[in-house]
Amino acid sequence: MLNEAPDLDRVFHALADPGRRLMLERLSQGPASVTELGRPLAMSLAAVVQHVQILEASGLVRTQKLGRTRTCRLNAVTLRSAERWISERRTFVERHLDRLGQYLDETDPNHEETS
Repeated sequence: MLNEAPDLDRVFHALADPGRRLMLERLSQGPASVTELGRPLAMSLAAVVQHVQILEASGLVRTQKLGRTRTCRLNAVTLRSAERWISERRTFVERHLDRLGQYLDETDPNHEETS
């Protein structure tokens, strides 16, 4: 599990920026050039390239250069690893809340479930 931490750190760092999340949303529709990714954003092409480099370093995006055009593609495998990590934490918390609810039901006769 510790081997996952550096990759997840990079993934969550990459996901922390709204502009990068917008780029990932665009890439979920299919490949796009760096220029296309930057079009809806109010930033220079150099800034877009820096964001793409962060996405690429995190493993969320793969790029390929053909001539002068760099095409980006979403790497769903990396995105699923972050989703799996979150899901495991959510399951853990839900189990503890279920057990707390059971405990309250067993120990407090006045406790009513609110759902």
